[in-house]
Amino acid sequence: MKQSEFDTVVVGAGHAGCEAAFAAARMGCKTALVSLKVTDIGTLSCNPAMGGLGKGHLVKEIDALDGVMGRLSDLSGIQFRLLNRRKGPAVRGPRAQIDRALYKRNAVNFLQVQENLSFLEGEVVDLIQSNHSVRGIRLADGSEIRAPKTILTTGTFLKGIIHIGDRSMEAGRLGDKASVRLGDRLRDYGLSFGRLKTGTPPRLNSNTINWNILEMQPGDADPAMLSFMNRAPVVDQVSCGITHTNEKTHSIIRDNLDRSAMYGGMIDGVGPRYCPSIEDKVVRFAEKESHQIFLEPEGLTSQTVYPNGISTSLPEEVQFDYVRSIVGLEDVEILQPGYAVEYDYVDPRGLNRDLSLRDIEGLHLAGQINGTTGYEEAAAQGLVAGLACAAWVQGKAPLGLDRRNSYIGVMIDDLIVRGVSEPYRMFTSRAENRLLLRSDNADQRLTPLGRKAGCVEERRWRAFSEKARQIDGINEILSNLSVSPQAALKAGITVAKDGKKRTGRELLAFPDVGLSELTKVAPDLCGFPAQITEQAENDAVYLHYIERQEKHNTSLQSDYAVKIPEAFDYNVVPGLSGELTEKLTKARPGSLGEMSNIEGITPAAMTAVLLQIKRNSIKDAV
Repeated sequence: MKQSEFDTVVVGAGHAGCEAAFAAARMGCKTALVSLKVTDIGTLSCNPAMGGLGKGHLVKEIDALDGVMGRLSDLSGIQFRLLNRRKGPAVRGPRAQIDRALYKRNAVNFLQVQENLSFLEGEVVDLIQSNHSVRGIRLADGSEIRAPKTILTTGTFLKGIIHIGDRSMEAGRLGDKASVRLGDRLRDYGLSFGRLKTGTPPRLNSNTINWNILEMQPGDADPAMLSFMNRAPVVDQVSCGITHTNEKTHSIIRDNLDRSAMYGGMIDGVGPRYCPSIEDKVVRFAEKESHQIFLEPEGLTSQTVYPNGISTSLPEEVQFDYVRSIVGLEDVEILQPGYAVEYDYVDPRGLNRDLSLRDIEGLHLAGQINGTTGYEEAAAQGLVAGLACAAWVQGKAPLGLDRRNSYIGVMIDDLIVRGVSEPYRMFTSRAENRLLLRSDNADQRLTPLGRKAGCVEERRWRAFSEKARQIDGINEILSNLSVSPQAALKAGITVAKDGKKRTGRELLAFPDVGLSELTKVAPDLCGFPAQITEQAENDAVYLHYIERQEKHNTSLQSDYAVKIPEAFDYNVVPGLSGELTEKLTKARPGSLGEMSNIEGITPAAMTAVLLQIKRNSIKDAV
């Protein structure tokens, strides 16, 4: 039997697996990345895009910690847009249309040159177990890969089934076999499983689309990149087309609902509410006469177009009919049918903060196996798991992400405390501190943490340090500035004639005031790069809101920091309902802060638990 020894083994080479392997390897751990096919590395299984609202925040945070998703996106991006540009910086989301082939090629190139990282091809069918610990994996050919840490990133492959109308097949995505034997083996560990589903639209031949009659959407003239290390796209840019469904489209779909895999009863898994199939849209939003479709090119040299907005599990002939009922697609050729895929996931409430299983030592889970959806959510989990494994192997302290310093922390907290009832997607509304957790300041929040943990390499640290030096320089000028109302009005800045002098940062908080206006009263502000001045302006706009938020957080922190003993008995807490008792017993929050994030928890319930903890402490002291 062939055996190999590593510090960490990562199963699956999707976005979670790539990020996990890259993180562990750059931390100095001997790492194996195992995939059914090496050619699957970095595959964009569904839409050819990265980022967006909430998701763009995750990509920027991954990048701030020296992950690869942002850099790969910038190298492969064929259109860049900053969503919510007209709104405040806190809710803006950078998004990039991606060339699929370029992304895969760049991912392989990045990983191949990374020290301490090896690619291995094969089907993982079992875990090597020692007592209650996992010590590696076993492949279908009988070979073993041993490591004290194993990360499973199985995506939609764990007992995956694809549905197209009444036709079903075992697969993780069209053309790729599912991971059935591993799925069966994991159930022997007594884990709590569920089924989720997601869908994808039919792929279209660009040459058969009537682009001339469609509205076209170009990228931004001043692109917002997904990596802090880049300033501009490196490949040619393209436009996307926009079209809409119509009443004829909806009629075809309504007439064939019983032939849809989802509506015909073939699918048990729960799908994402925020990204419904076209069948769902027609049924749930029956009053709408049309639904928007973005026709997204899949690459500079590809003729394939992704029609974002019409994912489906209808039979192929019905897909053909309803697609050709859409303006601009009357003569379109379908290159690949749309389909739904359902798969196993593990209840994430059984995970620790480092995404290790509480009851099985040495095993971490990342990505869709934890009930999430999307490349960005998966990659962020892979990063956390990879860094955690490396820290454990090397005896270092964990990174320390939480709800207060990152969207990644928000996501992990949501998963392990609340669990999921549908595929989890990141939204800015999930973060109570979203004024602080902006995409533009992710490096300011996280790069110093990453440097301390050892995952930020020298090149990025030098670039960040120079940026921080320049921002500090601007802030020092702004803080020392003292501008009278008369001087401000003379410079064209409208303020009250109250005789009060204001600092530069206070003036920046005024509407329509930027550094360009302040240069009239502070010439030293001239000459800074645009990205530096924009960052300083954003920081100033939110300064007072953040200070108020932090005061509120501080007042709560003393209670939220109270630890809840692992063996705490919620059944003895007076006034706690049976529903909350059951929910808290299952979730096992480690503190009152974690408890506060559980759905349905009231201030009264938190007070009751706090009083019981104090009573127990007094009793123990006696």
